[in-house]
Amino acid sequence: MPAPIPKESTGFDTLSRSAAPATGFDAHIGRRLHALILREGGSIEKLARVSGLGKKLLDAIVRSEVAPTLDVLWRIANALGVPFGSLAAHVPQRGLFVLRNAGKKTIASPDGGLTARPLFSHDRRRRAEFYELTLAPGRAAHSEAHAPGTHENLIVAHGRIEIHAGREPPQRLDEGDAIGFDGDVPHSYRNLGASEALIYLVMTYFDPAEL
Repeated sequence: MPAPIPKESTGFDTLSRSAAPATGFDAHIGRRLHALILREGGSIEKLARVSGLGKKLLDAIVRSEVAPTLDVLWRIANALGVPFGSLAAHVPQRGLFVLRNAGKKTIASPDGGLTARPLFSHDRRRRAEFYELTLAPGRAAHSEAHAPGTHENLIVAHGRIEIHAGREPPQRLDEGDAIGFDGDVPHSYRNLGASEALIYLVMTYFDPAEL
């Protein structure tokens, strides 16, 4: 079992000193968060209570003053009961689209060791999301349990990683290996190599009530 991985302290009411400056992509996330709060009939105060995040931080994200980390976005998505891609992805849902590598949009973990690039997002017709992940050498990233019914499928494009999902034994994956596991349990990714690992991740969702 991997050693415990320190998690970001997110139950604060002041802005993190490590918060990155906002970008145009962050403005998109801020608008999406504001729209989702209104759609769910909630408020910043209610979201702060449910997510354990500080109201000042959430206000700053909505106003696009800071760049939210992966950890923070996952806490927000889980608290709102929406897929992660509802907040992060910024691509059309119909027709042809091209995402240029030169202008790619990524979201980072608090220490910058893990970055995620949304490639397409969940919508009402397509209950799936596609991401490109990069994990720095020797780094580990911990994820809390996602919404019930979340499943992760990934393939290692470059490097060697270890996956630990819930009570399952850790699995070591080499380049070209693929794995699927339930994402609604705590899980972690660890880069076992000396170079950056490149991973492609597809997340799928289903309504447990439909089973």
